[in-house]
Amino acid sequence: MIINNVFAIGVMSGTSLDGIDLVYVQFDKEKVSNFSILYADTVSYSENWSTRLQNAIHFSSDDLKKLNLEYGAFLGDVINDFINKNEIKNIDFIASHGHTVLHQPEKGVTLQVGDGQTIATSTQQKVVCDFRTQDVKLGGQGAPLVPIGDELLFSEYEYCLNLGGFANVSYKKDHKRIAFDICPVNIVLNKYAIRLGFEYDDKGKIAASGTFLMALEADLRNLEYYQQKPPKSLGLEWVQKEIFPRLESSERRSEDLLRTFTDHIAWSIAKVFPKDAKVLVTGGGAFNEYLIAAIKRCKKVNLIIPEEKLINYKEALIFAFLGLLRLDNQINCLKSVTGAAKNHSSGEIFCP
Repeated sequence: MIINNVFAIGVMSGTSLDGIDLVYVQFDKEKVSNFSILYADTVSYSENWSTRLQNAIHFSSDDLKKLNLEYGAFLGDVINDFINKNEIKNIDFIASHGHTVLHQPEKGVTLQVGDGQTIATSTQQKVVCDFRTQDVKLGGQGAPLVPIGDELLFSEYEYCLNLGGFANVSYKKDHKRIAFDICPVNIVLNKYAIRLGFEYDDKGKIAASGTFLMALEADLRNLEYYQQKPPKSLGLEWVQKEIFPRLESSERRSEDLLRTFTDHIAWSIAKVFPKDAKVLVTGGGAFNEYLIAAIKRCKKVNLIIPEEKLINYKEALIFAFLGLLRLDNQINCLKSVTGAAKNHSSGEIFCP
């Protein structure tokens, strides 16, 4: 038996509510960049779960406690199904991101539901979860958490760009890791695609058919968040307060809103990179051909789109890696990224 090999399941649910991502991954502890995603899957939410998670921001504290336990039980079932389907025998631990319901770090608040003890009991496995709370207590943003994975697993790229519910970026500057949320992506685009009867805007075809609304996009560019320096992060609350009201008040067709907001995303992302930068692109937005082309129109950058498994499951993979670091009590949260008082090892550990 090779003692350097660790086998883990990483579980991720993003703000765009497009499902639960699961990976079964093998890490080589001697050289962690030698990892293999052995199995991966996405489990879509039922309409009931999607609605509950979307509305949880308005729940009372008692209802949130109930949701935390019930969602934990649901995750336990989903993970057990994944284990059984792939006949997985060897598991050292499970790392679960949970689902973010509240994220207001400036108020010292962040909440990811999905009770770790419930998952551990259900799966009979060691579970690491709740990766953000400690960082917020230390004065940090509690986000983004993926950059330590970018640094140690994907160091050959100058920049790592993830296009999920939000676009976030991570890169090295003056020997420090810098990372932040750039702008919303699928959390906005999916809303208007759904309004037109589609789950998402496939390859950006709907956006490509719309009309660009110059005045609306100019208004979006003036949002205060874009002027702020990192560390900074975004949440659903900000989108509901700043983005949706602007789009809705324009009273324009969903196609035009998709075109305008996709172009806005491209502008927001392009201005982060210097010319000819080498950028690894992952997350569902990497399949949006219109968006990728729009970024390149804004600036000449080398956008590298990897194999599909890595596009879809990089975040779940990195949460498995965060769990590995936590169990070894190694740093998995960088103060240069989150603004916390110190680098630290974050996450709660639960045993069955």
